[in-house]
Amino acid sequence: MSWGIELWDQFDNLEKHTQWGIDILEKYIKFVKERTEIELSYAKQLRNLAKKYQPKKNSKEEEEYRYTACKAFLSTLNEMNDYAGQHEVISENMTSHITVELARYVQELKQERKSYFHDGRKAQQHIEICWKQLESSKRRFERDCKEADRAQQYFEKMDADINVTKADVEKARQQAQVRHQMAEDSRADYSSILQKFNHEQHEYYHTHIPNIFQKIQEMEERRILRIGESMKTYAEVDRQVIPIIGKCLDEIVKAAESIDQKNDSQLVIEAYKSGFEPPGDIEFEDYTQPMKRTVSDNSLSNSRGEGKPELKFGGKSKGKLWPFIKKNKLMSLLTSPHQPPPPPPASALPTAVPNGPQSPKQQKEPLSHRFNEFMTSKPKIHCFRSLKRGLSLKLGAAPEDFSNLPPEQRRKKLQQKVDELNKEIQKEMDQRDAITKMKDVYLKNPQMGDPASLDHKLTEVSQNIDKLRLEAQKFEAWLAEVEGRLPARSDQARRQSGMYEAQNPTTVNNCAQDRESSPDGSYTEEQSQESEVKVLATDFDDEFDDEEPLPAIGTCKALYTFEGQNEGTISVVEGETLYVIEEDKGDGWTRIRRNEEEGYVPTSYVEVYLDKNAKGAKTYI
Repeated sequence: MSWGIELWDQFDNLEKHTQWGIDILEKYIKFVKERTEIELSYAKQLRNLAKKYQPKKNSKEEEEYRYTACKAFLSTLNEMNDYAGQHEVISENMTSHITVELARYVQELKQERKSYFHDGRKAQQHIEICWKQLESSKRRFERDCKEADRAQQYFEKMDADINVTKADVEKARQQAQVRHQMAEDSRADYSSILQKFNHEQHEYYHTHIPNIFQKIQEMEERRILRIGESMKTYAEVDRQVIPIIGKCLDEIVKAAESIDQKNDSQLVIEAYKSGFEPPGDIEFEDYTQPMKRTVSDNSLSNSRGEGKPELKFGGKSKGKLWPFIKKNKLMSLLTSPHQPPPPPPASALPTAVPNGPQSPKQQKEPLSHRFNEFMTSKPKIHCFRSLKRGLSLKLGAAPEDFSNLPPEQRRKKLQQKVDELNKEIQKEMDQRDAITKMKDVYLKNPQMGDPASLDHKLTEVSQNIDKLRLEAQKFEAWLAEVEGRLPARSDQARRQSGMYEAQNPTTVNNCAQDRESSPDGSYTEEQSQESEVKVLATDFDDEFDDEEPLPAIGTCKALYTFEGQNEGTISVVEGETLYVIEEDKGDGWTRIRRNEEEGYVPTSYVEVYLDKNAKGAKTYI
C-alpha cells in the first residue's frame, strides 16, 4: 500500500489532506493548552479557598484550633494545598511534555511538508514543459507535412499544364522537394521529442511522484503516531498524580477519624472553667424586726459613710466578687461620669446636641444604680495616658499577675507565662554555652579571634538569664498561690517581686499589690474603691511625670465661654485661640493647651482647625 502507486494522480488532494492533519495537530495542542490553564486556575482557586479559611495568626480563631475537630479541618485545608499542588504538577507536565513538544514538532512538520510538495510541483512543472515541447514539435511537423503536400500537388498541376513553360515547372518541382525535406526534418524532431517526453513522463509517474508521495505518506504516518503518543502522555500525566492525590484524600480521612468529641468537651471545660464555687443559699431578711436594716449578703449597695463598700454573694467570704463581674468593669462603673458635656448656650446655638460624656470627678451615684447600668451598658475604658491628664480613671490593661481573671483561667495564664519564660531562659542558656565554647576556641587559637571581645556579650546574656529567672520565680510564686500550694501570697514572693521591680522600675504592678487572693481564688478588697482609684492615679502620675508634652496638631477658636470647674478641664473665653493637642475620641471632649496649661473643653464649644498633615481641617459645631 503506497500513496505513490495508488494515489499517483491525487497530488492536490494529498496536499489538502496533509494540511488538514497539521490543523488537527494544532487543534489538539490548543486543547491541551486550555486544559493546563484550567488546571492552573483550579489549583489557584483551591489554594485561595484553603488560605481563606486558614486561621489568622495571633487571633481568636487560632485559639479555636486546639479542638480536634478544628485540627482536622486545618489538616484538610493543608491537604487541599497539596491537592492543588498536584493539579499544578499536571499543568506543568502537560505543558512541557505535550504542548511545547508538539508545537516544536508542528513547525518541523510544516517545513518538511513544504519541502516535499515543492519537489512535487517542480516535477509537475518539468513534465508540463516537456509536454509543451512535444505539442510544439507535433504542430510544426503537421504544418510542414501539409505544406509539402500542397507543394507536391502544385508541381503536378504545373507539370500537366502544356501552356506552362519548362522553367515554371522546374521551379515548382524544386519547391515541392524543399517542402518534403522540411517535413522530414520536423518528423525527425517530433520523433526525438516524443521519445524524450515519454521517458520523462515514465520517470515522473513511476519514479519522482512515487518517491515524493511515499515521503509524504511517511510524514503523515509519523504525525498520526505522534498525536497518539501525546494522548498516551496526556493520560500518564494524570495517572502519575493519582497516588499522591489518593494519599491526600487518605490524610483527610485520617484527620476526620482523629476527631475526639470527649477531648473537645474537656477542652471546653479547661477554656471556660472559672474555679468559683456555686453560690450558696440566700439568707432570709427579716423585715419584722424593729431594728435598723442591715445590708443583706446579696445586696450590692452600701452607704457611703460606712467606709469601704462591701460586696457579698450567697454568704461567701467577705469582699468576694461575683463570678460574672470583672473588677476592672466594676471600678469603671464606680468612677465613670454619666453626664454629657454641657451644651452650648441655647441662645447662640439652639440646635447644638451634646455628644460625649462629662469630664472627670463627677458626683458618684449609689453603687446599686451603677451596677444596674453595668448590666445594660458597656463602660468605656480609656488608656493609662488619660489618667495623667485628669480624665476619669479607668484601667486599660490587665494586671501582670492576671488577677482580673477567674482562678482557673488565671492558673492557665500563669502556667503559660512560666512556660514561655522557661523557654526564653533555655534559649539564653544555649546562647551562653555557644559563646563560652567560642571563647574557648579563641583561647586555644588566638589567631581566630580575641577572647576578650566576647566578655561583654557573655555578661549581657548572663544578666538576661538572671532577669528572666527572677521574673519566672515571680510568676511561679503567683502560680503556687493560685494552685493552693501557698495559703496566701508569701513574704518570699513579695520580696522576689520587689527585687524584680527594683531592676525594672517601669513595670506597673499596682493591680496585683492592691488586692489579695484567697486560697480558693476569690478576691478581697484592701481598701475602698475610691481610695484604690486615688492610689492608682498617684502611681500613674509618678510614672508619666517625665513624659514630653504632646505636639500641637492644630488650633481652635472658642465659640463660647466655658468655666472649667472639674478636674482635668480648662476654662476658655469666647473668641480665644488655643492649640489642639488631642482630637475628640468620640466622648465629646477635645484636649487643648494654653502656654503650659493643658485641659479638656467640650468639643461643641470650639471650632477646630487641624493641620494639613493631620487629615485636613474639621469643624465641630
